[in-house]
Parts: sequence; C-alpha cells; structure tokens
Amino acid sequence: MRRNKGDIFVISAPSGTGKTTLIRILMSRFPEMVFSVSCTTRPPRPGELHGRDYFFITETEFKNMVEHGEMLEWAKVHGHYYGTPLPFIKEKLAAGKDIILDIDVQGARQVKEKLPEAILIFIIPPSLKELKKRLLKRSTESLEIIAKRLKVAQKEIKMAKEFDFIVVNTEIKTALKELECIIFATKAKTIKRWHLAEKLLEEMLPV
Repeated sequence: MRRNKGDIFVISAPSGTGKTTLIRILMSRFPEMVFSVSCTTRPPRPGELHGRDYFFITETEFKNMVEHGEMLEWAKVHGHYYGTPLPFIKEKLAAGKDIILDIDVQGARQVKEKLPEAILIFIIPPSLKELKKRLLKRSTESLEIIAKRLKVAQKEIKMAKEFDFIVVNTEIKTALKELECIIFATKAKTIKRWHLAEKLLEEMLPV
C-alpha cells in the first residue's frame, strides 16, 4: 500500500494569543501527529528530558549542525541557541508522519525557504486590545514587558501575509475548528490522493 509523505504544519503567533493552548488540544485530537522537538544549548530545567522536551546539545555540536545544513531553522535567544533538527523532520515526514512546529515568524520564514511545501499558519487575536487584556490576565509580567510584547506583536502581524492561513482566536473552540479544517483540507489535496483516482481508472468494469 502506498504511503504518502507526511505534512509539516508551522504555527506562529504573537505572545498571549493562545497558541500553546490550541496546539496542546490539537495534538490530543490528532495523536498520530508528531510535535517537533527542538535542539538547544541551554541546560535542562528540572523535569525536562532529553529527546522529549528538547535535544540538549553543546554549542559546538549545534554550530556543527548549522555548518552542515542540519538545522531547518535556528536562532540565538538570551545567550542560548535553539533550532529545529532537519534530520529529525525528514525522518518523520518520510515515515508518513505529520509534524507540528511551534516557532516564531522568523523561524517560519526559514522553514518555508527550505521546505516550500510546509503549511504556515498564523494565529492572531481579535484585537490588540484583547491581546493586552490576555497578557495582563497572566499577571506574570510587568507593564513595561507587556508594552514591549505588544510592539513585537504588531511587527509579527505585519509578517502574517507570508503565511498560508490566518486563524483568528476569538474563541478557542472556533479557532480549533479552523485548524482542524486546515489539516483535513491539506490531507485531501489532489497531490495526496491522485493515486486513489488512478487506482479507480485501472479497474476493469464489466461491459
């Protein structure tokens, strides 16, 4: 039986939009999907496991992977390197597994350059006023940091035009439904199912 190559779904969003919650629920509804595990040079935090939360590697190992083209996308954040290992992605896709990447807009752009077939999904809040309200509700950051996040959000939203789909997270239930529809539509593309039509054409019908 023919096995289709898997699809890669890249999900990006401004901080506070509800992306993490949506991805968590989405993964529970599509348990066969694989959540991409990133590489990082930062030390593990309590409770984190190598291969489950991150691939914890040295800075030398990370730079070697970059030099050899083994990073699908990468960035340096707060003094540590983070990146998506390309061999891991290729292995899962070749096995017919669908993958979800939770990365920022810059990373999404890098992925699209290397894997044009990747499906880029950008999640936005219904308004910046609502986004500010959600960030304040967290009660984990100062007003100064929230103001910076809102400025970054506006810059990220400008890049949404580079994405294949935009989902507005006004309500979790509705946004989740749209994400599911995107996945189902991707799986039903002609390039994915033409072999089924060909099989029908090969059937000999009695005259």
